Amino acid sequence: MKKIYALLFIVVLSGYGLVYPTLAQEIPSRIIEKGGTGRYSAIMQADPSLPTHTIFRPQDLSSFGEKNRLPVIAWGNGACANSPWEHVNFLNEVASHGFLVIAIGPMPKEGEKGKDKSEPSQLIDAINWAVAANSDEQSPYYRKIDVTKIAVSGMSCGGLQTIAVADDPRITTTVVCNSGVLPDPGDGMPGMPQLTKDQLKKLHTPTLYLLGGESDIAYNNGMDDFRRINHVPVFVGNMDVGHAGTYSKPYGGEFARVATAWYKWQLKSDSEAAKLFKGNPCGLSQSTAWTVEKKNMP
Repeated sequence: MKKIYALLFIVVLSGYGLVYPTLAQEIPSRIIEKGGTGRYSAIMQADPSLPTHTIFRPQDLSSFGEKNRLPVIAWGNGACANSPWEHVNFLNEVASHGFLVIAIGPMPKEGEKGKDKSEPSQLIDAINWAVAANSDEQSPYYRKIDVTKIAVSGMSCGGLQTIAVADDPRITTTVVCNSGVLPDPGDGMPGMPQLTKDQLKKLHTPTLYLLGGESDIAYNNGMDDFRRINHVPVFVGNMDVGHAGTYSKPYGGEFARVATAWYKWQLKSDSEAAKLFKGNPCGLSQSTAWTVEKKNMP
């Protein structure tokens, strides 16, 4: 566990309370998989100004500013867990490519599994915090965040939480992993958002579904969502790995590779990353590991 020492005082900005380092305080952090494979070696850390969430971001923020800002990715966890413990490899890898990832739940200790449940509103809390931090001169993220490029994303129950808040006008892309709206909201586990298929009509951004193939418990629901979404660009990729995806694999596995390419395209206008999804056939369709479908996309 790496320890960062800071000082603590409270700043209130536009009604949003941000706590920053006057009394000596340890800020827990940890390096996951040597910082990931991206250009910007990443770190997972707690932040005293957002104790309800875990931050994954480049270790060195000096590379970011007016000409190179950090897009925001808000993340909801599987099983509605109030901890990203299952997804740290995946989220750290994404962050290493130059993103500010804000996951629901306090930073998990090594080997610790989250037990508490989360709420969709925590995704909005993450976005509100990022917007406030970007405008606060006392924040280490001051003018380093691209508040015009915001993704909301999540896995399983976190995917439903994602769909529940995806109508927020600040969101610019949506990523739903191993998830889909249930035909009957009452069929879900306790604590899951009680959504109907009508919620899909509120999507207003390009949307990516990543599913684990027919053995994924969410496969039928996710594919049904895809068939119903006709008003925004939507892409679905299936890899035959089941509901658990590849999040815990080294560097998040294939799900991290594909999701990162989508984030690079949608949030950084990366034309090379876009090739995985654009064209007929698109780049991902040429992988033997994936089957894909898309609508309203070049």
